[in-house]
Amino acid sequence: MNSTTITTTPTPAAQTVVRGDSAAGCHQARRAARAFTDRLTPAPGPDMADTLVLVVSELVTNALRHGGGHYTLELSAGPDTVTAAVSDPNPAHPRERAPDLNGGSGGFGWHMVRRLTHHLTVTPGPRHGKTIHAHLPR
Repeated sequence: MNSTTITTTPTPAAQTVVRGDSAAGCHQARRAARAFTDRLTPAPGPDMADTLVLVVSELVTNALRHGGGHYTLELSAGPDTVTAAVSDPNPAHPRERAPDLNGGSGGFGWHMVRRLTHHLTVTPGPRHGKTIHAHLPR
């Protein structure tokens, strides 16, 4: 006799955080990402939670610096994946640039996000902007 077991993983509903062009917005996004992982059942490991916070921080910082100064962050989780989706009003896709090793002007963020995520997509919208979906293994 065959038996089928269906299990569900309780996860919080997607959380949305909208902030403007301030460092406080980055801090709020990091806090929201940490709180989100803290509420997941089963809880992800501390390394995954730290990685999500770092990816969110980089994507939000890039949205503020290069994406028009505003962002929307949506966090969601499934049985195998945690996703951070960051939208901004600039339709231009992120581009890699050579990291500045001497002047401190950056260039490391997009490289880091690409290495830390399991899957990364950039889609048009909302409106005229774009959304970056960063998927991390749970």
